[in-house]
Amino acid sequence: MKKAEIQKKMDELKSDYIRIQGDMEKLESLGKHSNVAYSEKLLEEIEAELKRLREKLQQTES
Repeated sequence: MKKAEIQKKMDELKSDYIRIQGDMEKLESLGKHSNVAYSEKLLEEIEAELKRLREKLQQTES
């Protein structure tokens, strides 16, 4: 994966993260806490993928 591709993927994940966070806040305000757990799991997965991509990006810069 090239540096530009990694950065693009990271940008997409960051947008997804922000969207899911907003959705989660809406669910919480509506009292739908059971759906919040799924959103939290998605956020954790995105965080892990961002971490992996950051490491990969650092390797391409070295």
